[in-house]
Amino acid sequence: MTEINTAASPAPAGIFIGANAGGAKPQYLDLKRANRHGLIAGATGTGKTVTVQGIIQGLSNAGVPCFVADVKGDLSGLAMAGSPTAKTHAPFAARAAEIGDTVWAYADTPVQFWDLYGEQGHPIRTT
Repeated sequence: MTEINTAASPAPAGIFIGANAGGAKPQYLDLKRANRHGLIAGATGTGKTVTVQGIIQGLSNAGVPCFVADVKGDLSGLAMAGSPTAKTHAPFAARAAEIGDTVWAYADTPVQFWDLYGEQGHPIRTT
């Protein structure tokens, strides 16, 4: 991750990864370095899936296509925009305010569901 001084750059050339409360600088994934391997590890409930969703959505917004194997279906929610009427809106908005993220917005991401059997998505060819 690359630290970017947001005061000097209101629209950093990167994907917002997160920040700590209390005035810590936001952390961004530099798009120039996004072609490297990465590891997101942590215990259950620590935000791994949310982090991956944010990276995928950021790459999509930057015009970078992604192929993601999602065996459990955790990432399929990217296909629909969130809603201020969802039960998770209040805690999400509170956390965004706590870490100083004032530019977030609900948005959908273009997705293509692939299926080995071609029954519930686009058939994938394995040759």
